[in-house]
Amino acid sequence: MTIKQSWAEPYKIKMVELLKMTTPDQRKAALEEAGYNTFLLKSEDVYIDLLTDSGTSAMSDRQWAGMMLGDEAYAGSRNFYHLEKVVQEIYGYKYLIPTHQGRGAENILSKILIKEGDIIPGNMYFTTTRLHQELAGGTFEDIIIDEAHDPENEFPFKGNIDLNKLEALIQKHGASKIPYVSMATSVNMAGGQPISMQNLKDLRALTNKHGIRVIHDMTRVAENAYFIQQKEDGYRDKSIREIVKEINSYTDGATMSAKKDALVNIGGFLAVNDWDVFEEARNMVVVYEGLHTYGGLAGRDMEAMAIGIVESVCDDHIKARVGQVIYLGEKMIEYGIPIVKPIGGHGIFVDAKKFLPHISQDQFPAQTLAAEIYQDSGVRTMERGVVSAGRKANGENYYPKLELVRFTIPRRVYTQAHMDVIAESVARVYERRHEIKGMKMVYEPKYLRFFQAKFEKI
Repeated sequence: MTIKQSWAEPYKIKMVELLKMTTPDQRKAALEEAGYNTFLLKSEDVYIDLLTDSGTSAMSDRQWAGMMLGDEAYAGSRNFYHLEKVVQEIYGYKYLIPTHQGRGAENILSKILIKEGDIIPGNMYFTTTRLHQELAGGTFEDIIIDEAHDPENEFPFKGNIDLNKLEALIQKHGASKIPYVSMATSVNMAGGQPISMQNLKDLRALTNKHGIRVIHDMTRVAENAYFIQQKEDGYRDKSIREIVKEINSYTDGATMSAKKDALVNIGGFLAVNDWDVFEEARNMVVVYEGLHTYGGLAGRDMEAMAIGIVESVCDDHIKARVGQVIYLGEKMIEYGIPIVKPIGGHGIFVDAKKFLPHISQDQFPAQTLAAEIYQDSGVRTMERGVVSAGRKANGENYYPKLELVRFTIPRRVYTQAHMDVIAESVARVYERRHEIKGMKMVYEPKYLRFFQAKFEKI
């Protein structure tokens, strides 16, 4: 008999946060007050919080110790220089601009590189990224491979860019209208799906031919590196740290929300190799964020980020982090829950179209399902479908092929028992899925409506 070798957390627990346990009636009242939008729930009313993995990780003892070394000088903080050195050594980029979080970097980058009428190709949109590109006058074009739009397709690298689609855009608009290719590792909206190293190499060759930059959304680059290590030929014996640096070597710069991979509660940065872009960015950061040596962050936060980056590329850490996500996904598959396959790196994405086939996208099946799961167990998830996709310039809704509920697992926070509770809750809702009715939107904000929109049950 072959005995399975399980993964286990490469840490032990030093401190716990006590949680408030709620009743179904309390959760019903909380949902109604929040307009059935899980973003508007009070965190104290949430039992297991899977809304996001952004800024929700547990920091290590080393990170907490590092925060005590915070140099809060307005200019020239030693923590900035430590962070700069770590970004150069671990990620390989030359120049660093710290920002308060990832969208601060997206804002600055978009203002520098995008002109009115530009086209920005990318491997599936992300909400804040696309909005900043649009506000700068650009138009996002999706060039991800077709397999990414099929939740049941088990191609291992569904984050790959379709180079034929990119070539067609270059021929149609001309390279001068494409300031950069927006390439994300561990593509969020596709279900945390990775891009392969070979695809990156081919992308680099094509963009070099046409003189087009590649800008990397590297929020979850370490998780992408894990899938390359496990699934791509020639990388099994390479470390996560080595693979991360190679990924970055095929790009010209990156935006980073350090609140994910880098294991901190706040922070991000823009990193580039081009001096002229860096020079403009460090002038612009003073306008929108803070001085170029703190970018809206306290010194202690930069120190925690520098330490977190080093911890994030540790093989034992990333194996356990992705292993917990895979465990939850496999439990859901056992219960017959339709999820995006293969299982991604930062969460499980339930296919709301298949879960609630009787609810049309105009009645928000993913938003409805997220509310039903909270009602059942106090588990908070989030919608990633027509609400998140928003509206086109002409006012029409985007109707994405993927209508998903995202179960995002914070790093180093929950136990395997929590994963069991989550899967069992979804299974209970699945048993009564035919009784569930859709919703209508009764309040819609101008931008990024999924954060603040309100709904009513039909």
